[in-house]
Amino acid sequence: MTARTIASIEAHPLRATLPKVQRTSQGEFPAIEIVVVEVTTSDGIVGVGEALARRGAAGYARLIDEALSPRLIGKDPADRRAHWKAMRAVLSGRPGGQLVEAISAIDIALWDIAGKAADAPIHKLLGGIGRTEVAAYASSINWLDDATVEAEVASALKAGFREIKVKLGHPLKDAIARARLVRKLADDDIALYVDANWAYDVDDAMIVGKALADLGYGFFEEPIAPHDREGYRRLAQHLPIRLAAGESDYVGSEALMMLQDRSLGLIQPDVTRSGGITETWRIAELAASFHTAYAPHVGWSGAICVAASLQLAAAAESFRTFECMVYANPLRDAFTRPVVGEGFQLIDGKLAVPQGPGLGIEIDRDMLARFRIA
Repeated sequence: MTARTIASIEAHPLRATLPKVQRTSQGEFPAIEIVVVEVTTSDGIVGVGEALARRGAAGYARLIDEALSPRLIGKDPADRRAHWKAMRAVLSGRPGGQLVEAISAIDIALWDIAGKAADAPIHKLLGGIGRTEVAAYASSINWLDDATVEAEVASALKAGFREIKVKLGHPLKDAIARARLVRKLADDDIALYVDANWAYDVDDAMIVGKALADLGYGFFEEPIAPHDREGYRRLAQHLPIRLAAGESDYVGSEALMMLQDRSLGLIQPDVTRSGGITETWRIAELAASFHTAYAPHVGWSGAICVAASLQLAAAAESFRTFECMVYANPLRDAFTRPVVGEGFQLIDGKLAVPQGPGLGIEIDRDMLARFRIA
């Protein structure tokens, strides 16, 4: 029997304007960019993956085409760790940035191929824990005016969410007032979380964090800059609220630092940024080893990220909750068949995990062509 090899790798840079601008403490985001990768094997199996590329998706695609793909053509697609190391070796220095994000897309596609070859969903290949549905939270209530917030909270509650995350920023008095408003709008039994997108310094984060704890919020995500490790340690020592972070980090070695010092109560790697399923699974396993909750970050990504994150959530031992994005996004809403991880699919506060082979999805090629950057 002829050995299966990687025959081709095609990168598609995509850009979609959002129907509604999303605002965080870092500014306004009117559009989303990602890179979708298709890896085709010599016997015709096609795996798909996605890279986070919030800006400059065409540059990511060129990196994939010129620096990464040539190292894999003709190789066995099952040798995922070898391929990860080969792609990582393209650049020296600390791991992260555009390179690891680009690697993510190819790695996810290779896992999709493995699942299709085995006729099994990826969460089964990861060992499985018997989970076919996952608890989910609505993400995220926009950092806009109160009227928008009231409408978005009402919509999330109507959809059946029992967990909701809110964006906060500056000034502090407005942030605390917003947190109070959302707590007023939601029932006492609704779990509430906050994402600050590292808006604060340590002292301001201390003020906001204490207010959130008093209001019964469950976690405080990225209150300060991700590289301020000592700041996280200080906050963890003084705040009576779980700290969450990890979406701005890349590989297992970075996650290990945050897990070892116990500064995080919830780690949130993004599979399209942290090196794909291979490296994100390493992070999830480290989280379990340190008895720390794991919640995959989805954010402003596409449907492939959602599907891959659901597969990881289904298998991870310390999984806590899944980020279900509730704003309209053309690269997520109708980009795959079947549609996965959408709020309208919520049942009793949970989302079903795709059970088809690999990621359990197929991309809509018309959508792929529609949003491709020329």
